[in-house]
Amino acid sequence: MILAIETSTNICSISFQDAKGAIFEKRTERKGSHSELLFLFIRELMEEQNFKMEDLDTLLVSSGPGSYTGLRIAASAVKGMLFGLKVDIYAGNTLAGFAQSAEEGTVHAVINARRKHLYHQQFEKGDRLTPITKPEILELVEINDLLKDGDQIIGTGIDRLDEEKRAGLTIIEEQQISATNLISLFNSSSGDDFFQQTTAEELESNYLSSSQVNNTKVKK
Repeated sequence: MILAIETSTNICSISFQDAKGAIFEKRTERKGSHSELLFLFIRELMEEQNFKMEDLDTLLVSSGPGSYTGLRIAASAVKGMLFGLKVDIYAGNTLAGFAQSAEEGTVHAVINARRKHLYHQQFEKGDRLTPITKPEILELVEINDLLKDGDQIIGTGIDRLDEEKRAGLTIIEEQQISATNLISLFNSSSGDDFFQQTTAEELESNYLSSSQVNNTKVKK
């Protein structure tokens, strides 16, 4: 059984995969709701799907880049809920989680950042998700130069990009930003490329600030 947490943007999404592989999600796009709703969503899933934290095999947490507050709340929640429990914890690349929802082809994953910048990473989606660039903060004009007609894009801050460039893109709606995609990515053949195993005690030291991104391979 897997529990996944995505709080890197204004979206707060919690997904649970049961022993049969069925996935259930609680999600909101309400800004500033993470501290209020994260624990509520988890508690509701536990009650509705009849599981306890110690029943989990794996917990996945989106580790950045993104909102410092959202990521910090998720890390603190994991430390509190799983401290002392034998549950495997994996920190995942947020932008890869976004891109997992794309169709085959080139996909850009972005997150709104400060001033004239977005967090950005480019991927190729086929039988597996392959990173083309490293996750980094780029100026809007730099990202505009990378965009080609027919490319897909997902994330936040897309409306800040050049209007003519956006017209040639397939824009994946924000509704697709979901902890469910973390589960899908983790279970895929690409999972090892985007998750790093950690512990509840060590999660804070592995936390990625707004200027860092987790893009290391999982240690098994």
